[in-house]
Amino acid sequence: MERSGSRFKRICVFCGSRSGTRRSYSDAAIDLGRELVQRQTDLVYGGGSVGLMGLLAQRVFEGGRHVTGVIPRALIPVQNPEASVGEVHIVEDMHQRKAEMARLADAFIALPGGYGTLEELLETITWSQLGIHCKPVGLLNVDGYYNPLLKLFDKGMEEGFINSGFRQIVVSASNAHELLQRLEDYVPMHNGVAPRETWETTHPRHSTSQGYRRH
Repeated sequence: MERSGSRFKRICVFCGSRSGTRRSYSDAAIDLGRELVQRQTDLVYGGGSVGLMGLLAQRVFEGGRHVTGVIPRALIPVQNPEASVGEVHIVEDMHQRKAEMARLADAFIALPGGYGTLEELLETITWSQLGIHCKPVGLLNVDGYYNPLLKLFDKGMEEGFINSGFRQIVVSASNAHELLQRLEDYVPMHNGVAPRETWETTHPRHSTSQGYRRH
């Protein structure tokens, strides 16, 4: 049965191009896809057809929602976007990829992943801290995968490197249903380092992209 009324038209999901060693990671990607479909929310993701990326995109696409992948040209041989479902935008580099994904999305979620997932996640958190966007950022903390990272954030706050107001930027939950509900309820409680209008005027975040294919 479909749920309606989500305030998010599109959610960007950062996740691994590998599936990881635990079945629970793949199950979580599929479950997140199911939740997006039930909430009538479209997907923005990294454009690959392999690993958790592929599982998530396939589930959302099969559920009838729009899927938009964004992939740098250099990663085409590695992540095989020709086999991806939905629409794939090809961009020139990683910077354009992140800017385009952020522009398209109303919220962000990170599934388990490696260096690339962490880099995308942390930059998105930083952009919120700076005031570039005020979109919710969520961690799908499957089997405690992100517990060490969350402890590091707490340590940063304890040691005076992360303001307590900025610590609440990150929303986390162990399952997709709870996480999406927390993102729906999220209200920013911090002021950005610089006004959003300043960033939009001096650092436009729109990028050009080339459409690849649609199934």
